[in-house]
Amino acid sequence: MLNRRTALALLAAPALAGRAAAQAAFPDQPIRMIVPFAAGGPADIIARVVGRAMSEKLGKPVVVEARPGAGGAIGVDAVAKSRPDGYSVVMASSGAIVILPHLRTNMPYDPLRDLTPISQVLAVPQIISVAPNLGTRTLADLVAMAKARPGRLAFGSAGIGSSLHMAGELLKLRAGIDIEHVPYGGAAPAVTDLLAGRIQILAADVPALIGHVRAGAVPALAVTSADRLEILPDVPTAIEAGVPNMISETWYGVLGPARIPPDRVAKLYEGVQAALQDPDARRTLTEQGGRIVGSTPEQFAAFIRETYATWGEVVRATGARLE
Repeated sequence: MLNRRTALALLAAPALAGRAAAQAAFPDQPIRMIVPFAAGGPADIIARVVGRAMSEKLGKPVVVEARPGAGGAIGVDAVAKSRPDGYSVVMASSGAIVILPHLRTNMPYDPLRDLTPISQVLAVPQIISVAPNLGTRTLADLVAMAKARPGRLAFGSAGIGSSLHMAGELLKLRAGIDIEHVPYGGAAPAVTDLLAGRIQILAADVPALIGHVRAGAVPALAVTSADRLEILPDVPTAIEAGVPNMISETWYGVLGPARIPPDRVAKLYEGVQAALQDPDARRTLTEQGGRIVGSTPEQFAAFIRETYATWGEVVRATGARLE
């Protein structure tokens, strides 16, 4: 005859086995990956490439859904407020996570409290360029000209709070120069006005300027990464060119809502890593002009805290606001 302890253990075994099976089965339904920008843009391209490879690794579809608006805040907020079960993630860019919260007083989420970092996917630096009629060919010459003509040179951006805007503000802060900000409705019109000489300076993501640089239409004075780019090996970094701590990159990464169970975070991270090891995915991602990162959740969380503090410093120093 079974004793009481053995009988209870036998009765509990199916329930424990069921729970273990349920945990091991994640994911057992499609995963939704929100892109907080319009379809066809860099974040959408990156999400589709990563999502396709993740689907193969995880065995369930990763469905990409565009939820644009408010500089990415609408899509990020939708994920921050979703159930923390690992079935809703966002392919966010740096703006909505580490820049917008310093510019707006009415953010619907706290990026450090309400989100679970899973992995940084890609980092895209900016090229610092000038109008072809400005006559400068080095960053040192540009800084000297700006100091000799305070407030008379203008830099363009893709809008207030964009990574291009913050790159220009960071250049002002690190180089100690006074240049005027001219916001546009996107990177393309800013590039057009740079080519026409209506603005003098533009720090734009690599894909927006690389074609014009290669064609000789505008000079590349520096890149804002820590190291030189393979696709522009002769262009110095801004730090090499004499502007200290001038590192600015638009990054893209996968995040979910806060409090996702650790085993599910690990599974999602494995899916992202599989995507970043896929040769076709790697080729498409590097064509976006950036470097593949693939950080762990812990590394990504630390990176977010670090860059959140950096851009907070820049916003406070420049007084930039977005209401």
